[in-house]
Amino acid sequence: METITFDKLLLKTAFCCMASDGKIVPKEVKKIKELCAESSLFIDFDFGKEINILRTKINERGTEFIKYYFDLLNNTELSEDEELSIIDFAIKTINADEVIEYSEIKFFKAMRKCLNITDEIILSIYPDLEFYLEEDIHTGSKLDKLINNYLGSVELPQFEHIKLDI
Repeated sequence: METITFDKLLLKTAFCCMASDGKIVPKEVKKIKELCAESSLFIDFDFGKEINILRTKINERGTEFIKYYFDLLNNTELSEDEELSIIDFAIKTINADEVIEYSEIKFFKAMRKCLNITDEIILSIYPDLEFYLEEDIHTGSKLDKLINNYLGSVELPQFEHIKLDI
């Protein structure tokens, strides 16, 4: 398993959340760009280059790219603050287009299972996320089942080059 810097993990999180419904829309790209610009982690960071590298990888590898992201997230030791940052980037990206698809919620549930933070801590900061944290009755609580449930319900298209003139 590769080692990934936290800034790249945050970007990959936001990108995967954006792509989780099979669409990349300008509002989501704009939100991720804003999140990166607001964070001190993204110094000397070429957003356009990095986001399109991720687009190329997901187009080449499809669901394998998503599985690899979950493996990476599950095997990276993160502090509570880092896990909260991941949740923050994910939720803001999912909400950016103001349309929340169930595939995005399933993706979030699988992503959340890769983190060690408690639901109580998450809800103390994000009280509106209760629905995102409920156990999915169809899949149980095992990470593999959640990931496979998400991947079995989404068809990833070939994404177009991401334009940054938003």
